[in-house]
Order: sequence, then C-alpha cells, then structure tokens
Amino acid sequence: MTTAAVTPGADAAPPAASAAPARRRRPAAGLAAVPLLAFTAIGFGAPVLAMALGAFSVKDPATGASSFSFANLTASLHGPYLTALLGSVELSAVSAALAAVLGLLLAQAVVAFGSRTLRDAVLTGSGVLANFGGVPLAFAFVATLGNSGVLTRHLGLADAGWSLYSFWGLTLTYLYFLIPLMVLTITPALEGLRVQWHEAARNNGATRWQYWRHVALPVLAPSLLGGFVLLFGSAFAAYATAAAMVGSSIPLITLQIADAISGNVLVGQENVALALSLDMVVVAGLVMAVHLPLQRRSARWFD
Repeated sequence: MTTAAVTPGADAAPPAASAAPARRRRPAAGLAAVPLLAFTAIGFGAPVLAMALGAFSVKDPATGASSFSFANLTASLHGPYLTALLGSVELSAVSAALAAVLGLLLAQAVVAFGSRTLRDAVLTGSGVLANFGGVPLAFAFVATLGNSGVLTRHLGLADAGWSLYSFWGLTLTYLYFLIPLMVLTITPALEGLRVQWHEAARNNGATRWQYWRHVALPVLAPSLLGGFVLLFGSAFAAYATAAAMVGSSIPLITLQIADAISGNVLVGQENVALALSLDMVVVAGLVMAVHLPLQRRSARWFD
C-alpha cells in the first residue's frame, strides 16, 4: 500500500518539472516578437495616425489655426472625389474578376499537365510578372497597343475603335500583373485537391463537370474568393501605371490624391487628400477583413 501511494506522486513530478521551462519559454518567445511589433507600429501605425489626424483637421485660411472637423471626409465622399472612388472600385472589381477566372484556368492547366519543370517555370515567371508594374508596364503597353503602337498599326485596331487610354484599355493592362498574382495564389489550392475526391466522384458516376461543380469548386470557393479579394486590393492601390498611361482621363482615387497633394485642382487641398487616403485605408481594411477568414477556412480543407 505504501508503494502504491508513493508511485503516483513520483510519476506526477516530471510533468510539473517540464511545465516550468515551457512557461519560461513563452515570455521569451513574446519578447522575440517585440522588434517586429515595434517596426509595424512605426512603419504602419504612425503614418495611419498622422493620416487620420490630418483628415479630421481643417485650417483657417486667415489665421492658419487648425480645428477638428468632418469637412474633409465629407468632401471626399462627394462630387469628383466620390466619382473617383467609385471608378477605382469598378475598375478593381472588373479586372480582379477577369484575372481570377483566367488565372484559375491557367493554373489548372499547369497543375493538370503534371510537369514539375513547367510548374516551376510558370510560378517563377508569375512571380516576376506579378511585380512588373508602374511606368515600365505603361510604356510597354503604349508601345504595343497605344495609338501608334506596333499591334495597333499592324492589326488596324484604331479603325475598329480600340483605345488603350480607356476603361477597358486600363483593365487589360492591369490583367498583365493580376493574372500571374492569381496563379501564385490559387496553384497551392489546386494542388491540394485530393485524387481520392476525383476517384470517388468518378466511381459514383459523376462526369468531370459534375466533379468540378459539386466537389472541386465548393472546396476551392474560399481560396477563389480570397484570391479575388487580394487581386481587388492590388488593383485598387495601383497608381503609377494609371498615372503614366491615362493621366486624369479616367477618374481614379489614387490619381485624385496625387492631384490634391500637388495642388493641381485647388490649392490647400492636402487634407482632403489625407481624407481620400483614409477612405482607401477603410476599403483596404474591409478587404483584409474578408480575405483573412476566407484564407483560414480554405486552409482547413487542405490540412
């Protein structure tokens, strides 16, 4: 009886002893994240705070004193500023939807082909093209499909009514970097589709279309929606490509911010530009609020 009473106590000692180092490791792990949190606070938090303070500040032109007001935010949601915001949302939504569909088809073709070399080549190329934007991309499209571009002259596109400096011309340009971004986003999800699911559907008499409609697409839906949201955010924040290619001919919020800061519209509109930037931050926050839950939900299927 004595031995039985002592033995459980002896067995319980090692877990208690091993729990102490684990408790000591947790604060150490938290301290390791402090530099990252500090960098995030300085690099992202401080600019957002300064933007918010400026968006709610109005200067008296006579005295130069600043006061708290919603006038800048009200102005950013009316007139040409609201038109620019809606124009950016429309352009981003259309280009992201097209890129999501085309990127899915391209990624599926690469995955179905089954070649490791082709997969690596496509993903490497997509990584390069997804980051190719700005003035070089605008120049490449102007030289190719502009009013005097190579393809425009040789194919007679101008006679057919084609114009690169339009909504659809800018959409086509955005697809150049959005489709590769979608390929990078959706390829891991496509590779996560298990062969057993396809075999089970086929054994139950399902056609290939029925498999995609009832099995693959529902499983991929969170990843597809997450990819669309990511593409939307990338297109929504793009500035240099549109500025170099279309100027102010297409109303976009990023171009309106640049005009307000530089005083091309009215002098002293810097705080309105900050209010427009705050509008963009709100839209980006909504995008991330949708993207993160979808990303977590899609990850559960492929664990």
